[in-house]
Amino acid sequence: MTRAASVDATRMPPWALTIAAMLSVQLGSALSVGLIAAVGPAGTAWLRLTIGALILLALGRPPLRKIRRRDLPALIGLGVATGLVTIAFLAAIERIPLGTAVAIEFLGPLTVAAVRSHSRRALACPAAALVGVVLLTKPWHGTIDPSGVGFAAFAAVGWATYIVLTQHVGDRFTGITGLSLTVPVAAATAAIFGVPQAAGHLTPGVLAAAVGLAVLLPVLPFALEMLALRKMTPTAFGTLMSLEPAFGLLLGLILLGQGASPIQIAGIAIVVCAGALAQRDGKRHQNVGDQPVIRSELDLVG
Repeated sequence: MTRAASVDATRMPPWALTIAAMLSVQLGSALSVGLIAAVGPAGTAWLRLTIGALILLALGRPPLRKIRRRDLPALIGLGVATGLVTIAFLAAIERIPLGTAVAIEFLGPLTVAAVRSHSRRALACPAAALVGVVLLTKPWHGTIDPSGVGFAAFAAVGWATYIVLTQHVGDRFTGITGLSLTVPVAAATAAIFGVPQAAGHLTPGVLAAAVGLAVLLPVLPFALEMLALRKMTPTAFGTLMSLEPAFGLLLGLILLGQGASPIQIAGIAIVVCAGALAQRDGKRHQNVGDQPVIRSELDLVG
């Protein structure tokens, strides 16, 4: 991001920065479908995470000497979780519509927010969102891909795990430093499955596409979210982020031609409302510094 672009971005209202970050994440997810067709979901995850790690290492220059032995389990755990959830989400959008995958994955952070809430009403939000997911998948028609739903559900569990571990890592390493330490671990994890899948399919076009996707996820969204969190409360940020399943549905429709029936649109609306209610009633704990708590596929996931 150039200095001029950075100055312009700081003048944008925080809600606009957050929406731009969400659009970048979902745009990157939609555009990943083409790369998945070339190198598979694990290969796509490996390329995206590896290039993202190189960019973040160049920008963050992590202070390796400051890493303590007791920091390693959380750092490694967070990196492994990020690598696995990225593969799972990409495998999901290979099989089911983007909006549906995002809504199912969103159940993970929504459940974390509800459990940590002091409001009984918020505890009902995951159940309400699950109703929305059922309307989205319409299992009574028998047309949804069970493996796609399973991968998205795994991503939901992984995202919830990621949030919990992020708070531990965020106490020691904030902002881009935390990412520059964990994303390389995520890339190494994805390499176990991704290298065999991508072998023999790496062309200049594939590598160029991977570089572009790495910028969309995580570099640009993370920078935008960091700026937004300097101007708004974590609760407001989390409530606004509840719109992400709707953006996934919208970009799936525009870029991938994935239509939605009225009942599926109602399902997305229920998920969005449940997420917003959970964040309003919940008391999220923000990490030290600027590290976003709600997510990060860190933005590598989606």
